[in-house]
Formats: sequence, structure tokens, C-alpha cells
Amino acid sequence: MGRIDSLALMRVLSVVGNRPQFVKSAPLSEAFRTTGIDEVVLHTGQHYDPELSQVFFEELELAPPKHRLETGSGSHARQTALMLPGIEDAILAEEPAVVLVYGDTNSTLAGGLTAAKLHVPVAHVEAGLRSFDRRMPEEVNRVLVDALSSALFAPSDVAVANLRREGIVDGVRQVGDVMADANRRLAPLARERSTALADAGVEPGGYVVLTLHREANTTAEPLRSVAAGLAALDEPVLFPMHPRTRAALDAAGVELPAHVHVLPPLGYLDFAALASQARVVATDSGGIQKEAYWYGVPCVTLRETTEWVETIEAGWNRLVGTDPAAIAAALADPPRASERPELYGDGRAAERIAEHLGTMGRR
Repeated sequence: MGRIDSLALMRVLSVVGNRPQFVKSAPLSEAFRTTGIDEVVLHTGQHYDPELSQVFFEELELAPPKHRLETGSGSHARQTALMLPGIEDAILAEEPAVVLVYGDTNSTLAGGLTAAKLHVPVAHVEAGLRSFDRRMPEEVNRVLVDALSSALFAPSDVAVANLRREGIVDGVRQVGDVMADANRRLAPLARERSTALADAGVEPGGYVVLTLHREANTTAEPLRSVAAGLAALDEPVLFPMHPRTRAALDAAGVELPAHVHVLPPLGYLDFAALASQARVVATDSGGIQKEAYWYGVPCVTLRETTEWVETIEAGWNRLVGTDPAAIAAALADPPRASERPELYGDGRAAERIAEHLGTMGRR
């Protein structure tokens, strides 16, 4: 996959494209500045709505991306393909020592694939995660990018073990999760600054937060099932709605119960304030499962599998799919273990990644 051997100022091209990646990049960008690494940011345009994109750059005080693609929406294959030429142009122009990609999105795959084709080493943040469900586009992206990567930064021992089973051991390092870094720094700030609870007219512990955006859940049948499961509740459900989900609900003609309050997509601080003070979080997101755990808020996951298995084993997360009865039962009596051990690092993942990349650049 190539050796990182730049003797000049270490330059990293960071490829980001959606909400979780913007959040993950914040502590790492700070660590790069401290370490003396020259970071160039490319925004693929995967999340192009200002409420899912620009607000995060502003709240997290991220430098504006030097390269911005206008990819927009589309099927997974088409969206990925549309990103490739722009990423190639940026790599050729910037001549980075390494291309850094995050997570498991189409942006992740496009960045990793383009860099590998140009013989530029790939560094993958959140390497080794597996749901073992190849029906999920994200799972395919994870597996492919890990196979292409020279530096694989795993968030947990389970992720390292997953890579080892696939024969991937070179370049693997367990550094913790950069989302844990962001969460430790920003969650207290969110509760201090945000007015999201007051705006929604709710009190801490007196509501449910719902997110729903996975492709498998944004068709008519699962949407009706989730709506039916929510109908059994008698408390407010705050639902910051992804544009994809809104379009799918309208197309399917699904009506949500009256106590489900649809909100526009939220910035990081407002969402963190709501999620950290909810009675329970219901989600099909990967990252929000971890965030709920760190907040000490029970999580009900609207999927059959998860890549964050440690949250299940710790007793704070439950998989229910989209079965209405299972959703209603789990939300009425959510998982809450007596203990909450530290998962996914100590808040220094970004520092470790920056230090390691800097060392590689000086070889």
C-alpha cells in the first residue's frame, strides 16, 4: 500500500463528507496543528444541506475546506463514482504524504480508493469495525478501505481482533476513538450553551430522542413499523429528521404519532444537549450508539446488527430492528446496567494518531 516517507513538512489530505466525519475531524485537526502537520481538508459534498454541513464547520471552529466537491445525493455507487475525479485532482495538486479517511461512508471509500490508485498511503480512522452484515453499504466500505490502508487506527480491541482475523496486522494500532475526544470536550459545552430543551419544551429525562436515516430503514414498511412502535409511548419523542427520511415518509404516506415532534437537522451542540439529557435514545446510527453510552443514556438500536458490540455487552444498548412490539417494549424499559465501564479510549486518540503520522512522515 506504500510507505509514508516524506522528508518535507508532513502534509495530510483529510477527506470528510458527513456529520460524524466533521465531528471526528475537529480534535484531529487540533492535534495536527499542535504536532506541526500540514492538513488540507477536502469536503466531498456527501452532506450538502447547510444544516448537515456548514453548521458543523462553524460550531466546531473547523477551517473551511480547501477543496469542496458538489457531489450531492444519488445511489451509493453513483455518489461514490462522482467523488473520484475531484479527489484525484486534489491529491495530484496537493501531493500529500497520506490521505486520511474516516469511518464507513461513500466519502471514505472514494478517498481510500482514489489514493490507493495513485499509490498514496491511506490512513483509516475507525478501522476494524464490523457488523458482519454485507447488506449494509457501510460494511462493504469498511472492509474495502481497511484492505487498502497502510495505517489502520482502531478504536477498540474488538476492532483489532476483527482485522487480525482478516489477516491484517501491519500498520494496525489501537488508539481509541476520536469521537470520544470530541465528546469529552464538547458535551459539557453543549449542555451549557444550547437552548434546545427549552426550545422543544421538554425537561431533562422527560423525553425520547429518535434518529432514523439508514437506507434500509427509509422505505415504507420499516417506517410504518417504527411509527407503530412509537405510538405506544405517552411522552414527547424529539425527532431531528434527516432530509432523506423526510422524503421517504412523504413518499410512503406514513403519519407519525402526535407526540413525535419533528425537528430540523441539528448542529452538534444542540443534538448533544438533547441526547445527553434524554430518558432514552432510539437510533439506527452507529455513532449515536456510542454517544448515548458516554452520556449514560440507554440506547435502543433500530437495527439487527451493530459494529459497536461493546455497548450491547456492557448492558446499555439493545438491538430491536424495526419490530413494533420490540421497539415499544425496549423504549418502555430501556437497557441500563449498574456499571458503565470506559469504552473506546481515554480522550487522547487524536493525539496518538497525529503523533504516529508525524513519526511516519519523518522516516
